[in-house]
Amino acid sequence: MTEPAFDPRDPVALAQALIRCPSVTPAEGGALALLDTVLRGAGFESHLVTFTDPRSPDVVNLYARTGPQERPALLFAGHTDVVPPGDAGRWTQAPFSGAVLDGELWGRGAVDMKGGVAASVAAALRHLERHPGSAIAFLITGDEEGPAVNGTVKLLDWAKQRGERFGHCLLGEPTNPAALGDAVKIGRRGSLSGVITVHGVQGHVAYPHLARNPVGGMVRLIDALLAEPLDQGTAHFDASNLEVVSVDVGNPAFNVIPAEARATFNIRFNDIWNRERLEAWVRARLEAAAGSEVRHSLAFERTHSEAFLTPPGPFVDEVAAAIEAETGRRPALSTSGGTSDARFIKDHCPVVEFGLVGKTMHQVDERTSIADLEALTRIYERVLARMAA
Repeated sequence: MTEPAFDPRDPVALAQALIRCPSVTPAEGGALALLDTVLRGAGFESHLVTFTDPRSPDVVNLYARTGPQERPALLFAGHTDVVPPGDAGRWTQAPFSGAVLDGELWGRGAVDMKGGVAASVAAALRHLERHPGSAIAFLITGDEEGPAVNGTVKLLDWAKQRGERFGHCLLGEPTNPAALGDAVKIGRRGSLSGVITVHGVQGHVAYPHLARNPVGGMVRLIDALLAEPLDQGTAHFDASNLEVVSVDVGNPAFNVIPAEARATFNIRFNDIWNRERLEAWVRARLEAAAGSEVRHSLAFERTHSEAFLTPPGPFVDEVAAAIEAETGRRPALSTSGGTSDARFIKDHCPVVEFGLVGKTMHQVDERTSIADLEALTRIYERVLARMAA
């Protein structure tokens, strides 16, 4: 095991080293191997675990723990896989350079979320120097930006089978829209996708009586889905939202009535709903609109996520207090945005998300403020001091 040529208690140096690992999903790229070396060197029992599935590429993941086994660990979760950088020639700094320029750290993953991972590791190592008996664990996947089949969900089950227990989890996804301290996520909306197919009869446009055009029927069904809102929102969640994201007949000709029309949709839903109730609502809407005139079929995607909430209470208060003490801002308690691996973690322990400012995530010239990265590390240290000492 080769020791890293930098101090891993320095979040900037560690984040630079991680960014220089080209870990575009599903490639490990050396990022998890680097963390494994760092954590083993700090006394963690660390494991690199590969999961496989015929539906998805093999993925390497990391689980590491230190402290008494009988105590539930404070868990830091995250991912080192990143989205592709796109055209590298459009970047001001090379996407895997980890360059520091004008007080900012540049590179793919600086925000989402190698910076957050580096801050949590640096904070844990600093904390353990003062409190060597603390129970701390890391659960880091290489499959968050991908299909999320061979990542966190399987690693959590693997850890549970080993007898691992977690008291609380901090997930370092970028949560702040404009400035560090803006928001902490205490839940996420659910997500459900589906495909509607309207079945017609193909024919010549000059002889419509010999065909049945599916386009009009599709318009009718879509109108029914969008006619009324799903709900008005709840105390902690915005209103649920259905979006039709594609309508297609696969027909390049001007003189052919198509045989089928397909529409795909996604619903982001709050805690009023679950998958079963939403599927029933969609079916009922479509059947009422179709009557006996529109022949159609409906298929829901197998992958989905349910809405969840970590209720305001002692854990949320501790995280919010640490953020306020460091930044001077009391963060909003948010459930906005897309899905994250918190949807898997919430079945094992309470989970809260707090990380860097997300303005440049997934963009060309992704970068984070050095000052924010260091402040995030101190926030994590404050949480550790209160919850893992």
